[in-house]
Amino acid sequence: MALSSLASVPITTLKGIGAKVAEKLAKIDIHNVEDALFHLPLRYEDRSRIYPISDSVVGTHVTVVGQVQSSQIQFGKRRSMLVRITDTTGLMTLRFFNFSAAQKNQLESGVWVRCFGEIRGGRNGPEMIHPEYKIVDPEQPISVEETLTPVYPTTEGIKQATLRSITEQALSRLEKYNVDEILPQQSLPNNYTIKQALSICHRPPVDTPYHLLELGIHPAQQRLALEELVAHQVSMLEKKHVFQEVSALSFEPNIELNNQFLQQLPFTPTNAQQRVIADIYNDIKQPRPMLRLVQGDVGSGKTLVAVMAALAVIGAGNQVAMMAPTEILAEQHANSFKQWLEPLGIEVVWLAGKTKAAERRIALEKISSGSAKMVIGTHALFQESVQFHNLALNIIDEQHRFGVHQRLELRNKGAIHSVEGSLYPHQLVMTATPIPRTLAMTAYADLDCSIIDELPPGRTPITTVAIPDTRRESVIERVKDVCIKTGQQAYWVCTLVEESEVLQCQAAEDSAVELQRLLPELKIGLVHGRMKSDEKQLVMEQFKSGEINLLVATTVIEVGVDVPNSTLMIIENPERLGLAQLHQLRGRVGRGASKSHCVLLYHAPLSDTAQKRLAVLRDSSDGFVIAQKDLEIRGAGEIIGTKQTGMADFKVADLNRDGNLIPIAMKLATNILNHQPELITKITQRWLGEKQIYTNA
Repeated sequence: MALSSLASVPITTLKGIGAKVAEKLAKIDIHNVEDALFHLPLRYEDRSRIYPISDSVVGTHVTVVGQVQSSQIQFGKRRSMLVRITDTTGLMTLRFFNFSAAQKNQLESGVWVRCFGEIRGGRNGPEMIHPEYKIVDPEQPISVEETLTPVYPTTEGIKQATLRSITEQALSRLEKYNVDEILPQQSLPNNYTIKQALSICHRPPVDTPYHLLELGIHPAQQRLALEELVAHQVSMLEKKHVFQEVSALSFEPNIELNNQFLQQLPFTPTNAQQRVIADIYNDIKQPRPMLRLVQGDVGSGKTLVAVMAALAVIGAGNQVAMMAPTEILAEQHANSFKQWLEPLGIEVVWLAGKTKAAERRIALEKISSGSAKMVIGTHALFQESVQFHNLALNIIDEQHRFGVHQRLELRNKGAIHSVEGSLYPHQLVMTATPIPRTLAMTAYADLDCSIIDELPPGRTPITTVAIPDTRRESVIERVKDVCIKTGQQAYWVCTLVEESEVLQCQAAEDSAVELQRLLPELKIGLVHGRMKSDEKQLVMEQFKSGEINLLVATTVIEVGVDVPNSTLMIIENPERLGLAQLHQLRGRVGRGASKSHCVLLYHAPLSDTAQKRLAVLRDSSDGFVIAQKDLEIRGAGEIIGTKQTGMADFKVADLNRDGNLIPIAMKLATNILNHQPELITKITQRWLGEKQIYTNA
């Protein structure tokens, strides 16, 4: 009988699991015995030996056995019970903040206890806080664990002991069943079978190299990681296949329109831009929907690529929608597209949540009638009142800011249904947040990928320095010199991402007031997320035209703002931001021919992680190098946002650590899709369960 049959065995068939416990287990996706087998440990503890108290090292988890010397309640800010135990080598304190009278009576002088916990430094030697303990008989052999002890991801109301009991019972069932080997034998790390890998990962023998388990690189863990990566690839590629089974209109480039557009540009597109445009044109020639991701570093010219893609569709009489994550960016795109397209006789409208009622009504009429060929907006484009006439291309900027469901919603909004069948719009998604290759291969496996790896001529390198905020006065003096002596402009970015938006905006307002007092010669503007759309737009226009010397802003200016005369950026508290966001912010300068600088005004002391981030930013201006370092420092989940992309959390795989497995996983997944479709449900159910990477919407 195959392991898959265990999926039909409810978890309540295991000893000690009633309806209430089963309800809590469902929160961590354990519904049946198979789910229990694939609920894998986070880490391990070594409870296989007893340590002398004198050998205990602060920060380690150990088992000790000692006799209670004293037990007393200590009063202070927080009441606690202190139990002093001793063995032949030394003394240790057990500290309990939550305790009962029964515990106090149980841990009386003279009794022997076996304790397990983390060693901490205390005033009177080593301490354990709330250790697991058991009263023992010193005349009898003290029992210890025969394997390393797993520590599982859990949820409120479910103890580790419960999960260990469940997996123990599940493993005993495993012995009676054959387990389906989904992956070919020759592809398996060290030829571990699924059965062997599960057994070792749940109950590693005491002689298992602990450092390999800790790093997640034991062959048994790698065996499971590979299969999990294959499951994710299969799920995403299958959705791509299903999506491209539907039809789309095919388009040829409109040579005349392209030439008119290119003639009005003061520059020639770079080779990288032309290569990516060719990729897009090749896609939209096909009678199936394009699904392409365009990655380009800050300032690489993605907007021009978007315009060229739009012209092919608009030239054939159809509509294009472009969605941006913020109103500032949507408005900036709308202004750029109007400047480029209106001279060609193409009407551009933009739509945001704060668009005034009268303007909104006019915009909606133009969209539904089809007179507006280029429609730009925020998530407001999803609203039911927005009805397109013949939408054939969606362009989504800053893909990582939108959830998968939003992207699919916009796709369905443009669907044209008829007796002959349905036509869906092409999709072009863009990001200025470079994604490491291994991460992109997994997170965006449903998308074909193009990279703009060349900056337009005339861009100047940005010199980045990190300065403590104790030197704030000299930094302000630098701003004064840049703005008055050279006539150039500067940004002052306030970051309070850990606080509320209200506090962030308040900090920006306070900074603007203080800087205006210290720099009365300058005209200072302010932009933050709580300002009205027309107020923000007015300030941005004044900054762009040079009326404003210094723009104080929150991180709303992270993407899309293009002011070539701005050559200096100050980022306050950069230690609060991730590398990708810092790189995005820095990209607002260095957009002209003058030498540009970015000052990271940090607050000491810096954590190790913050020091690493700032060092990377000082040493590199290559977005892909920075993205790789960000992956190493923060991990994949934070960079792409698993909830945003729709990726389920990984149980054992790690996209940074297991990057070498991803190309193998891609090949195996492609083989399953093309030659073994009967395995698709089996592997996705095993690893993803009820979770879906994409909806079937």
